[in-house]
Amino acid sequence: MKKIILLLLSICMTLLAQGDLHLFSVANKDGTITPKQIEDSFAKNGFSVTLNNDMTKPFKIQFQKSDYKVFNLMTVYEPKLADKLLRVSSKAGVFIPMGVGIYQGNDDENLHVSILTSDAQAKIIGIENNDLLKELEKKAIKSIKEALPNAQQTLSEDSLKESRDLVTLYEYELDDADDYDDAKEEIKMSLESNFAPKGFVLPATLDYEMGVLDENAESPFDFYESYSICKLPVIYTVAKTRPEAAAFAPCTTVLYKEKGSDKIVMGFPAVYNWLSSAHVTDDAAHKELMKAQSDFEQILKNITE
Repeated sequence: MKKIILLLLSICMTLLAQGDLHLFSVANKDGTITPKQIEDSFAKNGFSVTLNNDMTKPFKIQFQKSDYKVFNLMTVYEPKLADKLLRVSSKAGVFIPMGVGIYQGNDDENLHVSILTSDAQAKIIGIENNDLLKELEKKAIKSIKEALPNAQQTLSEDSLKESRDLVTLYEYELDDADDYDDAKEEIKMSLESNFAPKGFVLPATLDYEMGVLDENAESPFDFYESYSICKLPVIYTVAKTRPEAAAFAPCTTVLYKEKGSDKIVMGFPAVYNWLSSAHVTDDAAHKELMKAQSDFEQILKNITE
């Protein structure tokens, strides 16, 4: 009787455990399924694709090898839902665009795709009502399934506990809420000039007014821009043990000012999300992630202090 009870408890705990990542796996021994097919499916379902970068070539150039025959970082956003999300929470921009990891190991017969769940996004952003995120999740899953109709879908293992802030934010105070243009340009120049010395690259940018805002609606922001940021040693090292963490890369860094506010806000999803959601416990990967967090924080501190 005890064994039956213990078994039932184990099953219940398994059912209750909810990982932070949707994982898809499909047979691809012959390599006929490509990241481009996944990109096309997202576009067909109303998403804008901001990048779809093959990382195997940069891996081979910088590290002389790649453990993957396919390793693509793709970022996408759904304009209508993105606009609505930003009106609910300005921090939602850290997932506009959102990441889609696409990877297949050199000796793996299956292609894999990873994206964050809506619950994970809501947890990171810090909102309780995530109906919009659930709608976004549904459309993203539909896009992947249409591209990979034979894929198996699972959830990652339950996330590790994390008490640190999941979004890192810094504020630059203005003397006058209406006089922000010069400060904005100075901050942008400082960001861009400091990325390269710290090893960060900037593969894509997104302007809220140009790519997201409903043209018939008034913006709640004086400006809202995002940068896709990545650091090759981080991605390469983490991918050795946790390739599904590609759903967090590139990191979307936001720069915005709400109307009427006397602050310009800068922020990015902290690397603690990688450690927690993707179970990154490897020492080398942990070290690279924490260095990236420290370097990025130092850049923003230098700008705001």
